[in-house]
Amino acid sequence: MAPRKNFRNQAKKEVKPAAVVNKNGVKVEASVAASSGGFSGTKIFTWFMVLALLGVWSSVAVVWFDLVDYDNVIAERAKEFRFNFSEVLQGKLSAYDADGDGDFDVEDAKVLLDEKEIKVPAPKMERLKKGLKESPVSVSLREAKEESAVKEPDDSRDDATHPYEDENDAIDTKGELVEKAQPQQTLEESKQYNNQPGSPETKETVQLRYNAEAESVPEPEADVEPEVESVPEPEADVEPEVESVLELEAEFVPELKENAEDHPKDQLKEKAKKKKPKLLNKFEKTIKTEIDAAEKLRKKGKVEEAVRAFETLVLQYPQSPRCRYGKALAEDGLAEKMLSNDMLQKAIGTYKEASELPNATPDLIKATLKKRAERQQFLGRMRGALATLEKLVQIFPEDMALKNDLGVAHLLIGDNNSAKRVYEEVLATAPSDGFAKVHYGFILKSENKIAESIPFLRDGLESGDPGTDDGRFYFHLGDALQRMGDDSAYKWYERGHQRGHFASVWQRSLYNVDGLKAQPWWTPKDTGYMDLVKTLERNWRIIRDEAQSVMDKTTGLFVPEEENLREKGEWGQFTLWQQGKKAGESCRSVPKTCGLLERYPEATGCKRGQIKFSVMQPGTHVWPHTGPTNCRLRMHLGLVIPKTGCKIRCTNDTRAWEEGKVLIFDDSFEHEVWQDADSYRLIFIVDVWHPELTQYQRQTLSPI
Repeated sequence: MAPRKNFRNQAKKEVKPAAVVNKNGVKVEASVAASSGGFSGTKIFTWFMVLALLGVWSSVAVVWFDLVDYDNVIAERAKEFRFNFSEVLQGKLSAYDADGDGDFDVEDAKVLLDEKEIKVPAPKMERLKKGLKESPVSVSLREAKEESAVKEPDDSRDDATHPYEDENDAIDTKGELVEKAQPQQTLEESKQYNNQPGSPETKETVQLRYNAEAESVPEPEADVEPEVESVPEPEADVEPEVESVLELEAEFVPELKENAEDHPKDQLKEKAKKKKPKLLNKFEKTIKTEIDAAEKLRKKGKVEEAVRAFETLVLQYPQSPRCRYGKALAEDGLAEKMLSNDMLQKAIGTYKEASELPNATPDLIKATLKKRAERQQFLGRMRGALATLEKLVQIFPEDMALKNDLGVAHLLIGDNNSAKRVYEEVLATAPSDGFAKVHYGFILKSENKIAESIPFLRDGLESGDPGTDDGRFYFHLGDALQRMGDDSAYKWYERGHQRGHFASVWQRSLYNVDGLKAQPWWTPKDTGYMDLVKTLERNWRIIRDEAQSVMDKTTGLFVPEEENLREKGEWGQFTLWQQGKKAGESCRSVPKTCGLLERYPEATGCKRGQIKFSVMQPGTHVWPHTGPTNCRLRMHLGLVIPKTGCKIRCTNDTRAWEEGKVLIFDDSFEHEVWQDADSYRLIFIVDVWHPELTQYQRQTLSPI
């Protein structure tokens, strides 16, 4: 059987053409000769191959006798890294355009081979750097290089900053930019994990209390495994030094010698780097490699594996403080991932164990106990944190930063007298300590020692020391100056606004949700709570009669205002709802009023507000002040209003109450009240959620 033909016309009989002689006198096959004239399929294939070869060789430059194979250049460079070499051959050589001329040629190759340094103009170099930064291939190269590096531990990252990352983005193992998952609950949103609320504020003007500021509540996100962190470049054979955990989340501030005029005066201090603490004792340096391996797991977010690794090390080396400290940090990270109070309590115990082991370095003891106190405060165990800090101060009596922290711990449990003694000790030793000054001034202000508080608050803020740039201190310095009749108060309010602590000079609340509509006066239609307003106004006489029935001072139902807001006079209140909770005993005294409000959750469920009667006697003046939060609006229903002498100012607009009518304003704006009539003024105050808050925010915002 004849062999099968693979040509299209395989049925035709093949005829071998006669040989011909070419122009050089050489005999060639006729078919070949014909190809030079006719346009056969063979010719098409031949030219296709020629063009393909030209395409390949276009990547090879021949400059006289200097031959450079670009693919080999890249291949040689790529041997150092783990990445997909095919990406380089797929039109991605632009990342290696070293001279910025838009292509990859012999000059670029020479640069990669270190044979020639190309001078590139500065603007073009900036564009080149940007291109290299954004190139997928360059990202892959960088990631591969980092992954292949032998990582040295960098304990400074964990002891100088919070153990949980704040970055929104990360680079995954494929070199692609990915969005990093955010935890469902952050340290700022709750005092504890497992949605266990901390101790709520009990006073109207919570700025008089020293506690952490409330943050905006984000929408819940899905659970996503944390991304792997980038691995830093390997260091020389030197034990890495770590920054003290006492810095909390502060980083070193760069020197500001250059362009000093561009920076605020209180930021022009040069911050010298502190000596980095040592966490390893002599023995632990011999097992440093094992500690590093476990630490690498923790820093990559593999907290379960890190816990197991450190548990193994603790079993092998039970007297190693650093292994125990690493175990505590890993448990801490696992608690954050699991949102588990129980796991966090376990970490707190392990921190204590690490600090009590023999041969622990002083720096490790300091770092460990500091971390323990911080986590105790997070759980709301303020007295436990206080005991831990007292122990720290006993061990390190010369450390003023620890004493300052101890003073804060006293403030957090409401022990202002003990805090005052601590700061007096600090200022006796370090009279220029700005942190101690602002806190000491804060305490004097809370004692109503207005004039005495001003120089401490002012000098502390002007020092620019870490921990002084806080909205509370701007708030109280301005308030003290206002009460002394000093117009420079608004200069400090303006500075607080410029620093981002206040929404404006007028709106100075500290417990805020960003983005809410802000205006001093509101109409019922603006709020969307028309039905509530109509109910109050239609039934104002019923509400008035019940209020008057409990006004007899002998019953003790009305209590004096205790927030230090009065310059003079008498101001009493009778509360029905506080922080979204009904005062059952009070409502039994005014059942009709409480019954009217039961069907309005925007009021009864407002955890950042109150519902109460307010009676103000003649001769009363309330200082200019602001409420604590922008999350509520305040309704005033006039019940008994004298014809003249009673007025309220919000920002620069002054108004008066009317019986049976509702006034609505945002009390996060500065407001002031006068009662200069001949008889008492009685109003009904109803706080409601700001209408732009979502249902999720209303459910999750902390009470005030």
